[in-house]
Amino acid sequence: MKMFDVYPLYDIEPVRGCGNYVYDAAGTEYLDLYGGHAVISIGHSHAHYVAAISEQVARLGFYSNSVQNSLQGILAQKLGRISGYDDYSLFLCNSGAEANENAVKLASFHTSKSKLLAFKAAFHGRTSGAVAATDNPKIVSPFNRTDNVEFVALGDIEAVEAKLSTGEFCAVIIEGIQGVAGIYCPSDEFLVELRKLTTKYGVVLIADEIQSGYGRSGDFFAHQHSGIKADIITVAKGIANGFPMGGVIIAPHFEPWYGMLGTTFGGNHLACAAAIAVLDVIESENLVQNARQVGEYLISELKKIDGIKDVRGRGLMIGIEIDGSASEMRKRLLFERHIFTGGAGASTVRLLPALTLTYEQADRFIQDFKELI
Repeated sequence: MKMFDVYPLYDIEPVRGCGNYVYDAAGTEYLDLYGGHAVISIGHSHAHYVAAISEQVARLGFYSNSVQNSLQGILAQKLGRISGYDDYSLFLCNSGAEANENAVKLASFHTSKSKLLAFKAAFHGRTSGAVAATDNPKIVSPFNRTDNVEFVALGDIEAVEAKLSTGEFCAVIIEGIQGVAGIYCPSDEFLVELRKLTTKYGVVLIADEIQSGYGRSGDFFAHQHSGIKADIITVAKGIANGFPMGGVIIAPHFEPWYGMLGTTFGGNHLACAAAIAVLDVIESENLVQNARQVGEYLISELKKIDGIKDVRGRGLMIGIEIDGSASEMRKRLLFERHIFTGGAGASTVRLLPALTLTYEQADRFIQDFKELI
């Protein structure tokens, strides 16, 4: 058997990681500014994280959700306190796609409606429903619920109201920062007006914080920069530093009932231990503040470089638009300077490093990028 070939792969295999670096079998060191697609929150192989999951897997890695698991309660309490959503509830699952599917399901149950309003390229996921909401013309499936998902342009509040005033929509879903689209931040003013309209028309506001959450933007959630609260927040990626996990954070006005949502592996013992360790480190090492400060520095310095068309983002979620191929620039950074980065579209280099990134590491990237561009 061979792997199903749907990903282009670089001819590099990291075999070990430490902090903000990964190493191949020959011992070559690479600065990791991609973090496995915003997954690595606290750096590779953090000592506290390694100890927590090692101890837990030695005791019990997994058992059914039909029995008590006190780790889930510990995680929920800690996440609520740190995120500012302590009066909300938590449903644990396995991925961002599953989190968003369950968020939309909750909204539909709550409103007895089925339509979803989204923004172009502003929906995570690879399940059929989530793929429908990506508005991706390359992905066509008979199971896509495209008739239930409609789109408007990010920032077009008049178009949003025109849709919501029909009374057909259960929810609006919006990313705190659009990642795949190229790192576009909805304005604080837009989010405030969006919150007003969803309240006015009785529509659930879902904040997709799968990539932009967990401190990456310099607040715990990116939508919190605007001062609003969402009805449902979806999380994944950085929640467990590489252990597969997702979650749905749910406002108190949603009433649960048995059988409403379900999952096999969601909230298992090992995943919870990993997620608790991530929050421990984020809090003890002030990583949200570090993401804000180092991110502001990076953005400010990058904007001074001639040849860069635009720098977008907040905290350590940054898009660098160049006049040329982002793919070629990423290859040069990787093979000539040993720096991992991400991409978004044809011309945007994306930075999604661990929240532990230092000023010295930021300076190294700035210098190398300046020389290559």
